[in-house]
Amino acid sequence: MSASRGDVQTIVAARHLADAESVFIGVGRPSTAAILARAIINPDLVLVYESGTIGAKPTRIPLSIGDGELAATADFVVSVPEMFNYWIQPGRVDVAFLGAAQVDPRGALNSTVIGDYAAPKTRLPGAGGAPEIARGCRRVMVVAPHSKRTFVERLDFVTTPTAPVAVITDLGVLEPSQAHDGELVLTQVHPGVTADEAREATGWPLRVADDLRETSAPTDEELTALQELLSR
Repeated sequence: MSASRGDVQTIVAARHLADAESVFIGVGRPSTAAILARAIINPDLVLVYESGTIGAKPTRIPLSIGDGELAATADFVVSVPEMFNYWIQPGRVDVAFLGAAQVDPRGALNSTVIGDYAAPKTRLPGAGGAPEIARGCRRVMVVAPHSKRTFVERLDFVTTPTAPVAVITDLGVLEPSQAHDGELVLTQVHPGVTADEAREATGWPLRVADDLRETSAPTDEELTALQELLSR
């Protein structure tokens, strides 16, 4: 059974939730990974969506955070102010899965503009609560495509100053290095990916860990569960 690089990224992100109590997610690949994790890796994982649904158990990938299945399957639903003031800010959510248009060498994120703020080439959706989520959740993990457009030496705008414990891409995994003042270092490459390919796709001189590991290939169970989820 073959897997695309996107499939591997989703499965690796799901594996990173093996020991998580709860995860705060939006839509897209992070949501797919969290649903997959709950289905086959960590059935006790509590899915928390920004719309106020806590303990959602979607059987398909939600179209948005307002998808009705999230509220219909949640343990309970709270208001957005309660979500941020009671659940996020005091650290009651374990992991935040975040994405961004740009990631800098220490994991800070830009989801506001590409180009100059006053006259941007592209105006993006904005923070959407990401700074509070990154500050309040106990651990931050970033899920993003690995390219020079995304991994840049300097952000066009600092939306979310954070220090993720892992950045999971379609090429590998980057983690902060204490020896290099928190700079992200390539610690893992996915099957068929080389360290040089990851370096070429990064907008700064990417350091590679001495003990660089190769991602375990997706199992048939993981791939079957993912493909079933994507087909619904």
